[in-house]
Amino acid sequence: MDEMTGERISLGDPLAWLRLDEALRHEPYAPAGLAEPELAIALCHRDGRIREAALQQAAAYPALLPLVVVRCADWVEQVRERARELLRELLDVGDVGDVGTAVALAPLVLLFGRRGRGAFAIELVDEVLRRASREQLAPLFTHPDRAVRRFVYRLAVEEDLLSPAELARTAARDTDTVVQNLCADAALAAVAKTGSYDEVLEPLLGARNPRARATGVTVLRAAGRAGRAEGFLADRSGVVRACARYVVRQGGGDPLALYRAWCLAAEPAPGAVIGLAECGGRDDAALLWPLVSHPGAAVRARAVAGLRVLDVGDVRRLLPSLDDPAPGVVREATLALLPSAGLVPDGWLMERLAGGARPVRVAAFRLLDARGGIVRLRAAVAVLDDPDERLRAWGAQVVQRWHPEEGMTPGDAEVGELLRRARHLFSAYVLTRRLWEAGLPG
Repeated sequence: MDEMTGERISLGDPLAWLRLDEALRHEPYAPAGLAEPELAIALCHRDGRIREAALQQAAAYPALLPLVVVRCADWVEQVRERARELLRELLDVGDVGDVGTAVALAPLVLLFGRRGRGAFAIELVDEVLRRASREQLAPLFTHPDRAVRRFVYRLAVEEDLLSPAELARTAARDTDTVVQNLCADAALAAVAKTGSYDEVLEPLLGARNPRARATGVTVLRAAGRAGRAEGFLADRSGVVRACARYVVRQGGGDPLALYRAWCLAAEPAPGAVIGLAECGGRDDAALLWPLVSHPGAAVRARAVAGLRVLDVGDVRRLLPSLDDPAPGVVREATLALLPSAGLVPDGWLMERLAGGARPVRVAAFRLLDARGGIVRLRAAVAVLDDPDERLRAWGAQVVQRWHPEEGMTPGDAEVGELLRRARHLFSAYVLTRRLWEAGLPG
């Protein structure tokens, strides 16, 4: 909740307490929803003596405990030390400790710990939470702040609170790569001791995130199931495909032969198409060119990407892909053509810049911009009237950064005309300067 509006501040909203501290130091007021508004003001007062005196009374008001945490990193040593004493007393660090309070404060402590002098509170909360059960830590396992999840999963791994299956499921579902790697590695380390891979393999292999899938594929060999890796050779993720190729080779298989066979099928998987390029040679381009016109957009996109990986792009044969109705194909064709942008006809691109679909206009502009010189300026001025706001802004930036290049003919009248059409982007001085650089009168 927003404390400035008078609404109640939630213990679970650590940023609100930091904003409150900042606000009260500059403009004291009585925030609604606190047991002792005057004491809250005193705890955040700009005078350190007042903050220190307020800490003596704060122990009687649990609702103000977040402000005690904030004062543990106070810039005044006496205030800081008294707040730390009080926090240790309130958490009752010992054989038991107040786990519930520590769990509630953990997000604020970890947020504040990113600032200077925040290590004390982190170490204190860590000490208490190491005595917590898995059930008590449950709210932190699903906390929206990834720093909180990293902290609690690292603690859970060190204290052996989660089973290998639970760790594998977390690696499969969590959105943070650090948590994914931490839990996947811990799960595999646990089952490696027993050789019982069943409980971790399926969650990892079925994960949506590629890191977890790659981990699952890699461990197939240790689990004695290298044959299953073939099913991941055409995975949508490059890292998973690479791991699958390794496992298949270790098992005596030939990924390249499989990719070639799959690309000859009527309905090849997109992952098989790019997989062929990742481990094949330039001769394999013969299998990819027919797929550039395949009915499936994903297959066409991967075929164009594969040709780029193999470095066998043919400008004439790739040009039709710039008019493809699938944006993904257009993007891949643009990337493939960029190194040879000078071979793409200017007029052909300008036609698409003027009347193509948005992905086609973006592709045409990228290729024209890569040409440099007057071609770049011509394209940038042309998109100043484009219906797409982002493309207009991109064109404006290119115009403002444009300078005549070596090899251009001084005094080119077209340059002067283009710059004057974009005069609204320059001050009078800068426009005169640009014209002078181009050998034109201001």
